[in-house]
Amino acid sequence: MDHSRVPVLEAFEEFRRRGDVVFGPPGHKQGRGVDPRVADIVGLDVFRSDVLSLNGLDDRRQSQGVLGQAQELMADAVGAEQAFFSTCGSSLSVKTAMLAVAGPGEKLLLSRNAHKSVIAAVVVNGVEPIWVHPKFDAERHLAHPPEPEDVRRRLEEHPDAKGMLLITPTDWGTCADVAGVARVCHEFDVPLIVDEAWGAHLPFHPGLPAWGMDAEADLVVTSVHKMGGAVEQSSVFHLQYDRVSPEALKQREDLLGTTSASSLVYATLDGWRRQMVEHGHDLLEAALHRAERIRSAVGDLPGLRPMGGEVVEEGFAAAFDPLKMVIDVRELGISGMQAAEWLRANRHVDVGGSDTCRISASITHADDDETEKVLLDALRALVEGADSIEKQPPVRLPGPSALELEQAMLPREAFFAPVEHVPAERAAGRIAAEMISPYPPGVPVVAPGEVITDEVLDYLRSGVEHGVLIPDAADPSVRTLRVVARD
Repeated sequence: MDHSRVPVLEAFEEFRRRGDVVFGPPGHKQGRGVDPRVADIVGLDVFRSDVLSLNGLDDRRQSQGVLGQAQELMADAVGAEQAFFSTCGSSLSVKTAMLAVAGPGEKLLLSRNAHKSVIAAVVVNGVEPIWVHPKFDAERHLAHPPEPEDVRRRLEEHPDAKGMLLITPTDWGTCADVAGVARVCHEFDVPLIVDEAWGAHLPFHPGLPAWGMDAEADLVVTSVHKMGGAVEQSSVFHLQYDRVSPEALKQREDLLGTTSASSLVYATLDGWRRQMVEHGHDLLEAALHRAERIRSAVGDLPGLRPMGGEVVEEGFAAAFDPLKMVIDVRELGISGMQAAEWLRANRHVDVGGSDTCRISASITHADDDETEKVLLDALRALVEGADSIEKQPPVRLPGPSALELEQAMLPREAFFAPVEHVPAERAAGRIAAEMISPYPPGVPVVAPGEVITDEVLDYLRSGVEHGVLIPDAADPSVRTLRVVARD
C-alpha cells in the first residue's frame, strides 16, 4: 500500500481549500466564534481543525470514505487484518473489546493488575471476572504480568470462559509473554485481547518488546497518544483471525462510542502512521540510544536505581520496554510521589508516573538533547535536595497475598446493590460497593464485590496519610467506605 498517503489529512487540506461554510456543529465554526482570549492561549489552528467527520470530511457509511482508507493503511502498517480508530481513548476501547468477547454474566479472564478502566468495564459490561493474579516482585513491590501457565490454570478451572484480557506493557514497562499466553488461549479456542495502551510504538522497531499482533493476539488496543505522536484520546483497535467478530466489535463500539468523533484525532492517527512507516525505525533507534544514555547516567547518581533488563533476567517479566525510565528513589529516603512533586515544584519537570517506591519518565521519538539534559539535571538536583524534603509517615505496604481479596459478589451486582457507608474501623469483612484506586498509579486495590480486609485498610489509610490520592472512592480520605448493605 502507498503509505505516503494520509487520507484524513488530505481531506482536511481539501476542506480548507474549498472554503466550505458549515451550518452545523461545532458551533465555533472553525474558530470564527472563539473568544480571542482562548485563541491566544490554545491557538486558532486547533479550532480550524476541529471538524466533525460527517460535516465535510467523510461519511463513515461509505466503505471507501477517507476514514476507511486511513484504517486500512494503519492495519497494513502494523500487520493487522483490520484496524479501527477510536476518539474516546483506550479506556472506552477496552470496554468495547471486552463486550465484543463476553456478554453480561459470561466469564472473562482478566489480569488483576488492571487499570481502573478495566474494572469499570467489568461493572458496565456485567461480565464475571476470573482474575489471573500477576507475578509479584517483593523487592521492588511491583506487579508484573501473569505467565502463560497462570492463564492455563484459570482456563482449566473455568473452561466456559470466553477469553482473556492481558495488560502489557504495564505502566512500568514490564511485558508479558504475549505469544505464550496467545498459544494457551488458542489451545482452548478462546481469543486473547491485549490492552497494549503503552505499546503503540512496538511494531516499528525490532529492539522493542514483541508487538501483540506479531505475537498472535486476536485483538489489540493501543493508546497512540501515550508513546506515539497523536493527540490525547487517540486509540486504535487492531484485529486478526476469526475469534472476534469484526461486526460485533463495530456494533459494540457504536454502542459505547461518541457520535461526534473528532477529526483532529483521526488526522493525527493518520499522520503518525505515515511518520512511523517512513521514519519510525530511525526515530525509535535514536530514542533507544537516548534511553540507554539516560539510564546509564541515572545509575551513576547516588540513591537512584533505574530498572532495566535485569527484571527479565530475574524471571519477573518476559521483556522490558527500555523507553520507560523507571527509577527507584527509596534510597533517598523519600517516596516516588514526593520525588514527583519535588521535580514538578522545583524543576518544572513532570514525570509520567510515580508510586510509593519509584518514578517513571517515558522517552519517545520526540525527545532530544535538550529534554535529555533537562531530565538529568532535574534528577541530579533531586539527589542533592532530597535531604530537605520533609519526611512523611511511611506507607505500610502489604504482601502480595494480602492484595488477593475474596470475590464475594459480581462487581456489577455489588456496585448497583443497596449500599451503606461504614467507618473504616468497621469495614473489614464487608463487601465493597466501590472501586478504591490509589493514585498514582490508578490500579484498584479494592474492586466492587471484593471483601475488605484489615491489611488493605491499613495500607489505604497509611497511603492517604502519606499524600496518596484516592479520587474514585466515595470518601477519598477513606475514613468511611461504601459497602453492600446487609439484609
